[in-house]
Amino acid sequence: MERYPNISDHGLIGDLQTAALVSNDGTVDWFCCPRFDSPSVFASLLDADKGGYFRIAPDRSDCVTRQLYLPDTAVLVTRFMTPDGVGEVYDFMPIAGSHATDRHRLVRQVRVVRGTLRFTLDLQPRFDYARARHSVEITDDGARFTPEGAAHPALTLHIATASHHSVHDQGVTIERVGNGAVASRTLRAGQTWGVVLESGGGEPRRMHTDDIGRLLHDAQHFWRNWLHKSTYRGRWREMVARSAMTLKLMQYAPTGGLVAAPTTGLPEQVGGERNWDYRYTWVRDGSFSIYALLGLGFTEEAEAFAGWLRRRAAEQADNKSGPLKIMYRVDGSSDLSEETLDHFEGWRGSAPVRIGNGAVDQLQLDIYGEAMDALFLADRDGVQVTHQSWLEIASFIDWLCEHWDQPDEGIWETRGGRQDFVYGRVQTWVALDRAIKMASSRARPADIYRWTTERNTVYNEVFGKGWNPKLGAFTQSYGSDVMDSALLIMPLQGFIAPRDPQWLATLKAIDRELVSDSLVYRYNPSASPDGLAGSEGTFSMCTFWYVDALARAGRLDDARLVFEKMHTYANPLGLYSEEIGSTGEQLGNFPQAFSHLALITAAVNLDHQLDHGAGVMPKPVNLYRTDRRASPAPSACESVPCWRGVALPGLLSLPERVTPAIVCSTLFASGTQAKSGIQAKRGGCGGWGRCRDGAGAGEEDAVHDPALALVVVDREVPHLPVVPEGDRSRRPGKPRHEFRPHREVEQVPQQRQRFPPGPSLEPAGELGVDVQHAPPRLRDQAHDRVQRPLRRVVLGDRGFRRVGLLIRQA
Repeated sequence: MERYPNISDHGLIGDLQTAALVSNDGTVDWFCCPRFDSPSVFASLLDADKGGYFRIAPDRSDCVTRQLYLPDTAVLVTRFMTPDGVGEVYDFMPIAGSHATDRHRLVRQVRVVRGTLRFTLDLQPRFDYARARHSVEITDDGARFTPEGAAHPALTLHIATASHHSVHDQGVTIERVGNGAVASRTLRAGQTWGVVLESGGGEPRRMHTDDIGRLLHDAQHFWRNWLHKSTYRGRWREMVARSAMTLKLMQYAPTGGLVAAPTTGLPEQVGGERNWDYRYTWVRDGSFSIYALLGLGFTEEAEAFAGWLRRRAAEQADNKSGPLKIMYRVDGSSDLSEETLDHFEGWRGSAPVRIGNGAVDQLQLDIYGEAMDALFLADRDGVQVTHQSWLEIASFIDWLCEHWDQPDEGIWETRGGRQDFVYGRVQTWVALDRAIKMASSRARPADIYRWTTERNTVYNEVFGKGWNPKLGAFTQSYGSDVMDSALLIMPLQGFIAPRDPQWLATLKAIDRELVSDSLVYRYNPSASPDGLAGSEGTFSMCTFWYVDALARAGRLDDARLVFEKMHTYANPLGLYSEEIGSTGEQLGNFPQAFSHLALITAAVNLDHQLDHGAGVMPKPVNLYRTDRRASPAPSACESVPCWRGVALPGLLSLPERVTPAIVCSTLFASGTQAKSGIQAKRGGCGGWGRCRDGAGAGEEDAVHDPALALVVVDREVPHLPVVPEGDRSRRPGKPRHEFRPHREVEQVPQQRQRFPPGPSLEPAGELGVDVQHAPPRLRDQAHDRVQRPLRRVVLGDRGFRRVGLLIRQA
């Protein structure tokens, strides 16, 4: 057995407050408690002799091992195959919940499925990165490990048996060895054995194997129910599902903060010094997570991080890094003083091993763009910011208007001095653009003129100074000849058209300078010194961004091939570290959130483009149109009967004083009520009579429910006449059918929703509706008008407001 397993030879388990790595030889070699960023209890991954570990494996060396997750769960199974038998170890952590606690449980269940095997348990904890001493107490029911001082919770080992007999009567031997405990047991086919390692668990107590079984069942139930919420149905469901669960495992439930990785000190180059602590929440990484999670339908997780981000904006840190720091601890604090663990040799001699992160006070202006993009997406999809949060957001946008032209350290946190990084300027444009849209779509107070002026200035400066005419490409910084793969995000965020000649030339330059057999480097350190010795591998996140950029540029075949190749670099469990080495090995902290976020985004976008054409991106999954095209004139309406109605003054509660009118949103009756009923599509017309189907979106955006309809109030539509009270006049011509709506406005049931749940519901006063063209069977039941206090569903997008009313048929 090697002293240090490969970085990729691990699976991840966790309880949404901390996590552990389990190698494919049955060793827990990394575990911090009680939080992701707490001192380690097991760290043999960073020092095989001093770090501490928890191993359960057969007491023989001729085992062939394999790892897998139980389908659709985060329960890890390590299989041991020998000539005499086959055994399995199930590893998982029961969910700790959304309240911070010191009590965490690591459950390990041993099974033999064929033959006979003797398993050995070797538990050697080392508290506080192996810097704190501890006492050991062995009992008949387990063991207890108590560190010196009150800063670290004690660990208790509980051993499960199949009856009320003692563990010795069950054939289990346990004894103290050094500063740990060793136990062993022989199992035959069909037998199980289990242990629970608990922090803050008190004295060892006897457990029953059925208790372990219930914990296992609950864990499977949680993960399968959670994954069932995913809306992704594309080509790469297994990879996307595993990436989503990996992100979930790295989100600290009490605050919503997402750690960049659960590890520290794993090198970007074997033997090198690029060894950083990633157990913190980066504004950048977490912001990108909102896009990925919303794309899969996980609105609760996106909302949780959006809340975390708004709280950081509210703090308005007053320091040289600006209103926002680039990273925080998972609880939102920012004390990340960097130090080295000189007593650790590092993974395969890769020293120094660092804890904390000295980059915390760097100025990285790009984080404001990533943060605003995330808040904009959340706000658009129902996770709206509060009034106070908006004032704080507006405050740091005003700060950005004054400071965006400063040199900074950039996205890669180089330690070679500040520069005018093009990526940072692009993200400044994103921040200003999204802030303007958030203000406009919700009519929020803002200095729109100033923000717009600065946004346009940034845009022109990037095209003027960021473009290198000699190379024919955008470069890493103003006046530089160095390419930077961070620029791959320019078309993804709408800064430049994906087929703009300048962008296509930049993409070719990236192909030439940074791409190696489909894998993408961040930049060339030799051409752009970053203050650190050595080199690094290709960056997995950048490769996934490259996939998206290729697809948008019309190179769909190339994009799909690169994406499929990337799957071969994942470990057998579908996990990615930060980087890929020259021989395909995984390097850097593991698993890395950025890699899995980018995988999800690439999969969702590439799926859509393969189905609809290169450069055609998924629209927000809402029941309202997402472009700014004017509705077609009434004369264009034809072929499909539309709804007719008017709004009374009660709907004048819109932020902007407009005369509302209920207009058609390509709502039409399809046959009779017994068939497909009412079908709602995006698009619509501003007139009476019949609507043209071409104004709507594709069939995939429709809502099929025989009892639902959508009416839209849109301030962009020309003002239509309001029908006075008592006026029952109609458009000339005899209506085909009459229809009486129910006296309620309801949301589409969640299981039928094609837009993220949680739109804002506000009182809308009195609403008068005069609807025609109902199925014939309802003609005799028709009423010309229905008046009743209703509620409106407020939907905003891309600078304009719509109010959608979902009306249930009688």
